[in-house]
Amino acid sequence: MKKQRRSFLKNLGLAGATAAIMPSAFASETKQIKFLERTAGDIFGSKPLGLALIGAGGMGVADAKTALKHDNIKMLAVCDLYDGRLEESKTRWGEDIFLTKDYEDILKEEDIDAVIIATPDHWHEQISIDALKAGKHVYCEKPMVHSVAEGQELINAWKKSGKVFMVGSQGLSSLGNEKAKELLAQGAIGDINYAEGFWARNSPFGAWQYPIPPDASPETVDWQKFIANTEKRPFDPKRFFRWRNYLDYGTGMAGDLFVHLFSSLHFITNSVGPNKVAATGGLRYWNDGREVPDVLLGMFDYPDSAQHPAFNLSLRCNFVDGTSGSTYLKIVGSKGSMDVTWDDVMLKQNDVAASDDPFMEEKGKEQSPKRSDRKKILPPSETFYQVEKGYKGAHYDHFANFFHAIRTNGPVVEDPVFGFRAAAPALLCNESYRQNKFMGWDPVEMKVI
Repeated sequence: MKKQRRSFLKNLGLAGATAAIMPSAFASETKQIKFLERTAGDIFGSKPLGLALIGAGGMGVADAKTALKHDNIKMLAVCDLYDGRLEESKTRWGEDIFLTKDYEDILKEEDIDAVIIATPDHWHEQISIDALKAGKHVYCEKPMVHSVAEGQELINAWKKSGKVFMVGSQGLSSLGNEKAKELLAQGAIGDINYAEGFWARNSPFGAWQYPIPPDASPETVDWQKFIANTEKRPFDPKRFFRWRNYLDYGTGMAGDLFVHLFSSLHFITNSVGPNKVAATGGLRYWNDGREVPDVLLGMFDYPDSAQHPAFNLSLRCNFVDGTSGSTYLKIVGSKGSMDVTWDDVMLKQNDVAASDDPFMEEKGKEQSPKRSDRKKILPPSETFYQVEKGYKGAHYDHFANFFHAIRTNGPVVEDPVFGFRAAAPALLCNESYRQNKFMGWDPVEMKVI
């Protein structure tokens, strides 16, 4: 070990996340299957909480539906800039729900305890800061900010507010990530030296060609509010409904998907981030006027630290994947590797213990007497951890953590400091791609070098 054993089993955000069966030893020559379970304990509390949704698109609605699966949560208000989504909100949550196109109206409502911010990325910082100043707890979709320059201001606003702020990379609350964190801390794969992540899709919807409502027009969309903090342009329904494709509003593949992989990796390794960022890629298929690539590759250097040895990371994102799409995070160490998803972990180890069977020892002596020093090929030991049937999922658990923190004034698994350290290297990928150069980043001080 270069440093004190990186024992960093810290608060996992939700108490009591355990494996149903703990292995007595890592080394084994047969594949084992073990189930992960959530032992939640008293995390839900009983205090009713009033909730508002700001941004009622696909992700916002998914967030709201998941949040409302919890006890004593009531949806009181919805803000969106498109009339159709406001009308749909009545169908979903009742005729008496408060509807508005101005988020500031929601922040004035005293019975609203917390807001979900699921707007396009270019509004995340301003609405978050305004909500904190108004005394609201905040659940903000990833990436937390639209640019690296916005990070510190939002962090400072959160620290001053005394409110709970959760960033919405829900995988951090998954049983898969929690088990991987535990295994790494126990030395299951030795010291980390390399990691890679892949996020692939192969469909128009997956590539952000979202449907455009037939009634989309300046009469049904508050376009001027949408572009109020960016370049002024005439109404364009593609830019409004497919905003991820445009730099004024979205953060490309890196901000949408790399940030998930950064979040999981940083959680598992307890890392604060890389110090060197590089990206390349291109527009290979979706030539629909978008300003961002549909294939992106990233390379990252993680320096030696108290939390982990130095290692390298590679990330890939492909929206033209003929294999129909896959997502994974692989973490490689000196003794093995882990393939990690939110619902399972495949642990592979090459350091298999020698047999203590006397018969096998004698038979071994009979083989290749002239080459007794020759090394053998050892099969990897595999242990597969998977969630139990009926697991409610990482998204559910992420909101459980958020609501529990509000009710107990406790911590969350993904506060703005953690969220910024995951978002910044993703956003720097965009800068590296555009400028065609390596980007330096100080992950401790959280600033561009």
